[in-house]
This record gives sequence, structure tokens and C-alpha cells, in this order.
Amino acid sequence: MTSDPSVRPISPEQHLAFVRAQRSTSFLQTPAWARVKAEWRAESLGWFAGDDLVGAGLVLHRSVPVPKVRINRTLAYLPEGPVIDWAAEDLGAWLRPMARHLKTHGAFAVRMGPPVVTRRWSAAAVKQGIADPDVRRLDDLAPTHREPVGARVVSQLNELGWRLQGGDGGGFAAGQPRYNFQVPLAGADGTPLTEADVLAGMNQQWRRNIKKADKAGVVVTLSTDETVTADLKAFHDLYVHTAERDHFTPRPLGYFRTMAEAMRGEEPDRLTLWLAHHESDLVAATIAVRVGTHAWYSYGASSTEKRDVRGSNAVQWAMMRDALASGASVYDLRGITDTLDPDDPHAGLIQFKVGTGGEAVEHAGEWDLPLRPLLYRAFQMAMRRR
Repeated sequence: MTSDPSVRPISPEQHLAFVRAQRSTSFLQTPAWARVKAEWRAESLGWFAGDDLVGAGLVLHRSVPVPKVRINRTLAYLPEGPVIDWAAEDLGAWLRPMARHLKTHGAFAVRMGPPVVTRRWSAAAVKQGIADPDVRRLDDLAPTHREPVGARVVSQLNELGWRLQGGDGGGFAAGQPRYNFQVPLAGADGTPLTEADVLAGMNQQWRRNIKKADKAGVVVTLSTDETVTADLKAFHDLYVHTAERDHFTPRPLGYFRTMAEAMRGEEPDRLTLWLAHHESDLVAATIAVRVGTHAWYSYGASSTEKRDVRGSNAVQWAMMRDALASGASVYDLRGITDTLDPDDPHAGLIQFKVGTGGEAVEHAGEWDLPLRPLLYRAFQMAMRRR
């Protein structure tokens, strides 16, 4: 581009057309996500070089939650976005016009999560870290690879006045994980892997569990348009059971119905629901999302009974095979904490995911740009009191 791009609102149709033209975009940056997050006011922004749309972002707005203060100002949040040229030498040329537009239209601050990776740890490295008593967190472990684009993004954001957040912003920190676990489905040169390649990358326990589920007669099925309503109810019942067992607060059934309707309405194969049965019992159920070449394991549930038939491994393998068949280049198991302490209650999650043979990845994190410093400080104080 010969000049800085301009930023202005675009229609959901323009936004979706841009997403479809990309190899991969976070599902949190699709127009459908605005329908899922109905408690936020949403707008689609476009970056233009002349008349050409060269970037896009879904912005979610919520009013400032300061007690006894009624001001029509919002936090503008771009989860895992925007979709711009993050490798640009001058990142400010992309971000300054966005900040000007949002400030003019009532935002007191901008929060975004650049979709760039900074560091990677192989499954073997993570496994060694878990076994090492001197290693307690991923930060204690030398990364297998450092991403230069990610490092440059972090450096430029600091120079531009953005502030890295610690994820303690209550309902405003939408909780997008900084650390994820991903299984590459393509080689470094982009050549698609085979099912045999992916299986070979798993540890022996994962391969054994997949075989055990098959031998036990676990059957994994994909929900259809005709069955999705009933299947979502079955998924949610099991999900609530999982929440009680694992001590987290479950989302209501209505949330998943809205999510399925919005995302499947945007693209028929955007969201898929998978069910693993043993005999007549539902033993595991999952929700997968795919945008372009990126496939995500989004939500999962499993029964406490019949855990020995390994329904969770069976349903994960079915989703990986489907992602491979659809041409995806990465299967994303989403968030992990950075703990490698075997005594930490979160360690079991990374141990389960590391068995897939993928890699732990660190993203740049979520960053804030205060546009009205006094209101931003009041917002921070209100969040700390929650």
C-alpha cells in the first residue's frame, strides 16, 4: 500500500465475504459471533486501501460499568482480531485509524487480541517439562521455536502505547486464552498430513485409547440439521454433569442453541456437534468449529461412568479425521494454562492434550489502548472491585 489504510464500518455481508477470502480467521472474528454475543453491541469495521477492502474486524461494544456514573462510552473489544496485516513493518498505520474511528464513536478504550503466535513448545518439550521438578510453568521451559512476527508485534504495541492485560478484567476480559494446544495437520511446507501421520505423532496411551474405544464398540456420530435440536439438549445435559464434576460454571442451553443457529446459518459446516455412544449411553459429546483451514475443538463433555471405554479419545479422533478431510491445516484444542506443575489441578488438561502430539503455543495476549484515560482508570478500578 502506498498510503495508510482508512477505516470505516462495513456490512455483515462485506465482512463475511472478506472472511471467506482468507485462509484462516478466528471464529470470534466472524459476523455470526455478533449474534452469539448479543449482550454486546456489535459493528463490523473494514480497512480500505482506496476502494479495496484489505482488513476487517468484529468489534463488540459494552458500556463502562462504573457505579453511579452514566456515560455513553464503551469498551471496544476485538477478540482474536482484527484481521489485518500483522506482519506489517508499521503496525501503527493499521491501528491508529481504528483507534480514531472508535474514539470518535464513543469508545473510552480498545481491547484486542492479536492473532499472532510468539512462542511454541513441542509435545516432547512439554512432556519433559512436566517430568522436571525444577520446571513449574511454560516460561521456565526454553521454547522449541520463537516467532519473529509475534515478537515484532509485541514490541510495536508497547511502542504505540498499548498495554498487555493479565486477563483479570472480569466479564470484560472475555477470557480468550493466551496459551493454546494445537495439532498441526500439515507439514512445514504446507503438505497435508495423513491420518497415519497424525496417529504416529500421538503418544502410545492416546493410540491405545483410540483402539480401546473402537474395540469396546464406541460409535461416534455427527449431528444433522434434523437432529441438532435434540442432540444439543443431550450434549448440554452431559455438559452440566461435566461442570458439576470438574467444578466450573456451565453455560445455559440457550447459549449453545444460539451459537449453533448463528454459525451454521453463516456456513453449514461452520459448527458441528459430535456424539459418542457406548451401547445406548452417551459417553462423550463435543462441539467443533471450522473457519477456512483452522479447526477448533470448542466445547466438550464426558460421562463419569464408562470412562474406561475412552469415548473422549474416540470423539477427538473423529474430529481430527474430519478436519483432515476438510483440508484444515491445524486442529486447535484451545486453551491451556501455563502450568507444568503436576500437583496443579489444571495440569491434567495439558497432559491430556499433550498426548495428541501437537504443540503448546503462546499468543501475543490481549492488549488495551486507553482512549480516555480517566474513564479507563475508573473502569480498571471497577473491575478490580468485582
